[in-house]
Amino acid sequence: METSEGAELCFPQLNNSCRKPMPAQSEAMLTYTFVFFISLLTVALNLLVIISISHFRQLHTPTNLLILSMAVSDFFVGLLLMPVGTLLTTACWFLGDIMCTLYHVVCFFITSSSVGNMVLISLDRYLAICDPLRYTTRVTLDRTKVCVCLCWICSFLYNCLILKDFLRQPDSYNSCYGECIIVINFITGTVDFVFNFIGPVTVIIVLYMRVFVVAVSQARAMRSHIAAVTLQSSVRITVKKSEMKAARTLGIVVVVFLMCFFPYYSPSLKGEDMEVSSSYSLFIVLLLYLNSCLNPVIYAFFYPWFRKSMKLIVTFKILRPDSCDANIL
Repeated sequence: METSEGAELCFPQLNNSCRKPMPAQSEAMLTYTFVFFISLLTVALNLLVIISISHFRQLHTPTNLLILSMAVSDFFVGLLLMPVGTLLTTACWFLGDIMCTLYHVVCFFITSSSVGNMVLISLDRYLAICDPLRYTTRVTLDRTKVCVCLCWICSFLYNCLILKDFLRQPDSYNSCYGECIIVINFITGTVDFVFNFIGPVTVIIVLYMRVFVVAVSQARAMRSHIAAVTLQSSVRITVKKSEMKAARTLGIVVVVFLMCFFPYYSPSLKGEDMEVSSSYSLFIVLLLYLNSCLNPVIYAFFYPWFRKSMKLIVTFKILRPDSCDANIL
């Protein structure tokens, strides 16, 4: 009896050790297989986006720089957060309090930076559609780089602030040795819900509503003057169609983002504390992380340049000396 009881503990030599989670073998195997597949797919697809935008000079635009920033955060979601997040609910935590703290800080940091990137993408599309004449002068690569850096820095500082109590006592919510639990109380959850979801979502929706109102008005104006179209205006219309296609694609990205993120913040709407370790939270967190896999899939469906660059990468044509100047637009 003592042996079987000790074998159920995460650390048999410690009296305050947690018991090992005992999920059904078929259920555990299904969970691990699903997470492994999604994690691998997320890493591979986002790595293709990162290589494409970094390597090909034609893709060095402000909009693509924002997509690159999003792909970097999505890449780390697949590489780190998905596998470790599954271990939190299906296995003992053997990495200690420091690694537990680091994991949760990185988790919140990457999630928050993704939200910031979505706001920047929406603002970029708003300026491109609603103020096209001044877009190239107002939105430059250097300014976009500054905005991306500020997004990541502010995300890190913000999450250090809301997690300050957890950083002081990372094991305060652990009932036994071998757990890695963080509980977001109602006040902190509400603040995070407002600043990391409601605020950004409001900005995103307002900007995209404005974008599509302007797009509809421009389409009507084009139809009314279709008989007077010249070669020069035809070029402008082509540019407009290109901008609108980018806005529509990134609009789909935003909608998918909202669908994946909303369940994660639903406890804040109910006035409940959010515990990131339960079985239910595993489903919510995996849904949140699934957004990182869906983003490059959307790019593959709607961006021809991504499909072309992907072919060059997987066929190793990217290794040619002049491949960075290839025409993929």
